[in-house]
Amino acid sequence: MTTARLSKPAAAVAACGVLLATACTPNASAGTADGASGGLSVTSTAEDCSVSAATAESGPLTFSITNAGDQVTEFYLLAEDGLRIVSEVENIGPGISRDLVVNARPGSYYTVCKPGMVGDGVGRASFTVTDSGTAVEPTGDEQTQIDAAAVNYKAYVKDQVDQLLAGTEDFAAAYVAGDDDAARRLYPTTRMHFERVEPVAESFGDLDPKLDNREADLAEGEEWTGWHRIEKDLWPPADAAYTPLTQAEREAVAARLVEDTTTLHAAVQEIDLSLDQLANGAIALLDEVANGKVTGEEEIWSGTDLWDFQGNVEGARVLVDGLEDLLEDKDPELVATLESDFTDLSAELDRHRTSAPGAAQRDIAYVSYGDLSQADVKALSDRVNALGEPLSRITAVLLG
Repeated sequence: MTTARLSKPAAAVAACGVLLATACTPNASAGTADGASGGLSVTSTAEDCSVSAATAESGPLTFSITNAGDQVTEFYLLAEDGLRIVSEVENIGPGISRDLVVNARPGSYYTVCKPGMVGDGVGRASFTVTDSGTAVEPTGDEQTQIDAAAVNYKAYVKDQVDQLLAGTEDFAAAYVAGDDDAARRLYPTTRMHFERVEPVAESFGDLDPKLDNREADLAEGEEWTGWHRIEKDLWPPADAAYTPLTQAEREAVAARLVEDTTTLHAAVQEIDLSLDQLANGAIALLDEVANGKVTGEEEIWSGTDLWDFQGNVEGARVLVDGLEDLLEDKDPELVATLESDFTDLSAELDRHRTSAPGAAQRDIAYVSYGDLSQADVKALSDRVNALGEPLSRITAVLLG
């Protein structure tokens, strides 16, 4: 999935205490006294997320969501990258209707419902907001914008870890069942959800090492668990003696992976994030690229480093997008530089992508890291370094 253009956040964020980036009103209906003029109906079922129209004019929009399924559901308005949550409404019980009001800017979006409130949702569809001719700008003081950025990013983290947990369960089931081909397909695309929010996982003490330690990271006598333990078993080294895991060992390491991911899922429900943590999180994600992915040291058995690379870059861009209104006020030239450097890095990475643009998460594919030439690696490294310099200035600009 190609990352979105670094533009102003595509829409103001939602009512009901979720993603409060701009003025909005909870539980409003179209045409009521709150001023919301655009009304759209949404029907959520177990298989679909039907929206009454695929376009609307910019300004206040009301999505009236009815849960016609038998599970609690959520409704999301996603930005053009399909990752950033512009707005959401949660916990819509069966037979219940809820309204979501969004002060929407012109742009391209996606709508999606999430029955059961897990996984990547159903009925994802394109949604376009055309220009009504009326300006749509953030409201509130700087602290309001900071609070909105933190709430927005927390919702994004929760969504990514929701999808990580569902994908991990599928991956573990395939691995335990001995369906190694399916497990190999699921391995890199499921890990992308982790890579997008990796600094958050690292904030929970020893949870990140349990999930993501490489063999080279282990201290003497330390138990090796997590993704890379299974990676080596799925892609055993051809030039060295390797004893495959027994069925009992497979079951144990897979169960531990699901257990630790479940712990991460519970932990992120309660995270609180400050402005410096948001800014430094973007820097940390690019450091992950520079120190592991672009060197091929992360996925030494599978060669799937470029999936991780893309996940880290997408996560960094989501963070920067969420802070852009604040950055624009303080240093518009820095915003322009970030825009250019993110675009150049994404274009360089896309040269090695083998899946079609807009491919579903599970179908994203790149060449193996081992297929890159030295010139390819240098070109990627140069783009990472070029982006690293302006990215490193974000925290000082925001806190200065």
